[in-house]
Amino acid sequence: MVENSEKLNAHAIDLASKGEYPEAIACFMSALHIDRNNYLLWYNLGVTYRDAGQLEAARKALMAARNLNPYDEDVLETLALVNYAQKRMDDAFLYSFEALSLNSTSAFIWNNLGVFYFAEDDYEEAAEAFEQALCLYPHYIDALVNLRDTYEELGNTVGVEECNSRLKDLQYSGGVNNA
Repeated sequence: MVENSEKLNAHAIDLASKGEYPEAIACFMSALHIDRNNYLLWYNLGVTYRDAGQLEAARKALMAARNLNPYDEDVLETLALVNYAQKRMDDAFLYSFEALSLNSTSAFIWNNLGVFYFAEDDYEEAAEAFEQALCLYPHYIDALVNLRDTYEELGNTVGVEECNSRLKDLQYSGGVNNA
């Protein structure tokens, strides 16, 4: 039986979805021996390493994906989040801004950026990023909760109450949390 990278990729994704990370990683590595320049294989490998808790291996695989395709916002967003998890804040910001340069209308990227600013105690910038996320997607509950928490840090009681009111409205109306 001749293996090809697409079949190996699909099988590895299936294994990873079942939590069988070592097997999935081995499958991705086999696929990469066949198709070394396939950035999606590197991306999927990076996501699998991340899910397996191997953040440094994830970062390296995601960097390979980025080097092969610097125009994929999902790669950049995931790379930013892995760097954030590793407390590599400069890189987390760098990849977020790269992703925003490709798609400035991604509420997810704006929310992540707000989280990064919040972690750095830069609450003014965090508030602006969360507000931008909510302008793009007003029903984004995570961004609304994050904005409320940021307003609390800033002492903006009016803003906190407005966020709480909007959260109640969204919960009552069955608001969704996906942008």
